[in-house]
Formats: sequence, structure tokens, C-alpha cells
Amino acid sequence: MSTPTVHLISHPLVQHKLTLMRQKDLSTSSFRRLLHEISMLMAYEVTRDMPTQLIEIETPLEKMQSPVIEGRKTVFVVVMRAGAGFLDGMLEVVPGARVGHVGLYRDPKTLTAVEYYFKMPNNMQERDAIVLDPMLATGNSAVAAVDRLKETQPKSIRFVSLLAAPEGLKTFHAHHPDVPVYTACIDRQLNDHGYIVPGLGDAGDRIYGTK
Repeated sequence: MSTPTVHLISHPLVQHKLTLMRQKDLSTSSFRRLLHEISMLMAYEVTRDMPTQLIEIETPLEKMQSPVIEGRKTVFVVVMRAGAGFLDGMLEVVPGARVGHVGLYRDPKTLTAVEYYFKMPNNMQERDAIVLDPMLATGNSAVAAVDRLKETQPKSIRFVSLLAAPEGLKTFHAHHPDVPVYTACIDRQLNDHGYIVPGLGDAGDRIYGTK
């Protein structure tokens, strides 16, 4: 069995922007902007060991073999709706990536994930999937998203969250120990309503200005 892996992205710029995002009086526009910026920074870490291939190019002086990432083989899988706020920054770093969507909502009584939409690019067996969901709280939505994604048999899967709770990581790793998690912070715990504390509130509400 695979050993669960968590990559903590502790770069000072990431931590600085996360601190600003946590503040309750931050405007919706500022929250969106910071999420966009932090997702770009996290993309560098998530793609650090992605495979490259050599192509022939010509500099002003001569021809050479030089490495490029196969961007078209990368799929960003958005866990709707909050995951959409993570997407634009990632695409700025890997503009050639394809995009898949998993529509899930959390039942407020059971806290289980309910699927309402699923759409992936073709030929997932040839692609590396990077799942985007800002909050890894109970872990139920993350597990459900990766369960469905694995049915398409992608070449590899990585899960990216802005914040994670210990309970969510435990649940996720119990079901998917082979999928590495990338996160900017592991917060203290979940509260009685399944929210991460100290956290930053409901990421979807703060991105879209809803309650």
C-alpha cells in the first residue's frame, strides 16, 4: 500500500497571502485576487516534478534541444464551486492544460458529498490530473471527487487545497493513500458544523459574495 504524502507549501509569499485571506473583513474582490495570486504560487510547487520532454528549438545563435512540459497532458480538475476560484491562477502557469469539472455539494445534515455534474477531457489514461479544491475539511467531497476521477484511469492524480483539516486528511488518506496532497496549511480541527478552524470561512461564499 502507498504511504500517504502531504506537501506543505510554506513559501513566505504563500503564507503572507493566506494570512490576508483569513481576515473576516476582507472584501470579496480582494479575496478573489489573493486566491488568484496564491494559486499561481502553489502551481509552481505542484508542478515541480512534472515530466518534461525535449524539443528542438532555434535560438538567435543556434539550434538546440530544450525541455518543455507537456501541458496538453495536464488536466486541472475543478471541484465545483469553490475550486473554480483556484483555476485561473493555475492556468496562467500551465496555459496548455485541459480542464475537467466535478460538481459536488455537501449535504448540510449528513456532511456527505452529493454529485450533480461530472465532465472530463477524453483520453484521461494519457493525462496527469491535478484536483483543485480550496478546502479539505471533512474530506468527503475530496474522496468522492477522486473516486469518480479514478474511474477515468488518469496517469496520475494530485490533490491541491489551500487549507486542510487533520480530520479531512485522515479521511482522504484512508481512501486514497496513493494520491499526494498539496496544501498551504493544516489547521487545528473541524468545528461542529464541519468547517475548518481557525480557517477562513466558506471559501465559495467568500469568492462569490454569497451566504
